[in-house]
Amino acid sequence: MAVDLKKLTNRKVKAAIEALQKGDHNAWFLLFAEEVVLYDDGNQMQFNNFFKKALGHERFTSIDKVENNGLHVYGHFHSDQWGDFKTFFKFQLNKEGKINRLDIGQDH
Repeated sequence: MAVDLKKLTNRKVKAAIEALQKGDHNAWFLLFAEEVVLYDDGNQMQFNNFFKKALGHERFTSIDKVENNGLHVYGHFHSDQWGDFKTFFKFQLNKEGKINRLDIGQDH
């Protein structure tokens, strides 16, 4: 079942979530700055390794709420490894318009 992405108002965030949903490695990695920082539940992770494993195996099952000018996305999520849970993705953009920080984690 396709997730309704109409709530996504930020172009970059929408492109990133679309790439995540499709498991599209090329589209996903092109949106991020070389020096991107990733935090998973507050723990710094290695971005490339994390998403090389996650893409194609993790996706939103619903987008429930979007905040902070479209940069914060909350919803239900499915991971082949971890199951189904509520999550958040909080994006930050650099001045060039690339995503340079992503905070993800369980939304309680």
